[in-house]
Amino acid sequence: MGPFLNPLEMNNPNERLVCNKVQGSEYAGLFIGVWGNGSLNCAKDPKGVYRRIAESIAAYERSTEVNPFSSKFDRFWDAAKSVRPPVTMINMMNKNRFRNLGLDDMELMGLAVFNSKGNCSRCHLLQPMHGSPYPLFTDFRYHNLGIPKNPQNPFYDMPRKWNPDGDAWVDPGLAGFLAKVPQYADKAEESLGKHRTPSLRNVDKRPEEGFVKAYAHNGYFKSLMHIIHFYNVRDVDQDCSISTSMGMPCVDPPEVPQNVNTQDLGNLQLTQQEGMALLRFLKTLSDE
Repeated sequence: MGPFLNPLEMNNPNERLVCNKVQGSEYAGLFIGVWGNGSLNCAKDPKGVYRRIAESIAAYERSTEVNPFSSKFDRFWDAAKSVRPPVTMINMMNKNRFRNLGLDDMELMGLAVFNSKGNCSRCHLLQPMHGSPYPLFTDFRYHNLGIPKNPQNPFYDMPRKWNPDGDAWVDPGLAGFLAKVPQYADKAEESLGKHRTPSLRNVDKRPEEGFVKAYAHNGYFKSLMHIIHFYNVRDVDQDCSISTSMGMPCVDPPEVPQNVNTQDLGNLQLTQQEGMALLRFLKTLSDE
């Protein structure tokens, strides 16, 4: 529940003020209906109410309204249950067994790339987990992918009170949290620059056509094709010749050079067709 009290996010001074806002809202009756009489007593139990607010939000985030699993991929997942091998093992050699089950040939090729040459499923897992009926496309682990610094990050322009380093500020990632927790502080250095693997669900979903989405933890990438290209050539295009030939931006150096994952990405050797197929597959993950 950090965002409610974070001065750079919602900037509420304490739990009681958050409680008062919920108490004065049009849905206060719904809250009491769920939690019972006295559950919204801000004067007597502000911290308890604050905890119940957090649990209510978490329950909604787990609901089918937020997670309908209604994407084109989900329909394919259901249809493919009768085929062997499982979807997690689809590759370029066996993908044709899964034709006419909901994905077109280009999308199916993208799924094969996702599972094999693209190495995507190594971190964006295709196995359902944590009680989900469908894949969540994340391993819930932390990695440093060598993402470049985003000069458009508004945090660089924050007052010195919040960002004393100015343009020289470097996002420590997971290490920033671990360093402040005594029992985990010794793990901070090996966690520099690491951020949690995001889900790929709805990765291309946007409020309107033409809306520019930002990708990676700092919003450096402004298209899925850009980040696919980065994963593909990050470690082998220092002179920008590959990027130039493909009409893509040059690869900038990592913001945090320590702990960069060089095993799972950086030289995937994807062809342009494979990259486009992967993009097409990612677009099937949007709920409808």
